[in-house]
Amino acid sequence: MAEGKALRDGLARFLLNYQFAIEEIMTKINILKTEFEHLHDYSPIEHVSSRLKSPESLLDKARRREIPLSFESLSKNVLDVAGVRIVCSFQSDAYWLAKMISSQQDITVVATKDYIANPKPNGYKSLHLIVRVPIFLSESIQNMHVELQIRTVAMDFWASLEHKIYYKYDHAIPASILAELQEAAVVASRLDTKMERIHDDVQGKIPRSTSD
Repeated sequence: MAEGKALRDGLARFLLNYQFAIEEIMTKINILKTEFEHLHDYSPIEHVSSRLKSPESLLDKARRREIPLSFESLSKNVLDVAGVRIVCSFQSDAYWLAKMISSQQDITVVATKDYIANPKPNGYKSLHLIVRVPIFLSESIQNMHVELQIRTVAMDFWASLEHKIYYKYDHAIPASILAELQEAAVVASRLDTKMERIHDDVQGKIPRSTSD
């Protein structure tokens, strides 16, 4: 009983630090969004969401990957405990946002996966970054990992549907539906390209650097 309570309390504190890291990242994103709106009367960010793994999900992943159940090991080996998803208007916005976030002095980029340039086999396109951000506690500074996913509105819609289908079929999606999903991903990508071209024709290209 006492050991179980100690584990629960320890996990709660462990995850609280990740919640603080999410809040740090969300603040940075909101500042960029507000500044861009003020300068250009336009926001590259449609909406932002976050998620924090539950204790059960975290422990389950650690067991599947045979990661030792210590907080030090979990923090080093499970880099997606905290996640932030940024949905933007266009693919160029995704790259701009990744650059702006990555260039901040207290942000360290640990890993980058460019699924826009190199889509997944199912057609999924997105930028995935693992970043490290400091949180300032009363008695210490902790460097925390946060996973960032940056994708367009069209691809976000596609990914949401794909996720629902994935679990409806218990990860065994029929080949015919997989083919339709891949075709839909191609259509979504074409829509992204066409809408960005129309936007640029009507509004002109939005400068992506305030120093230009």
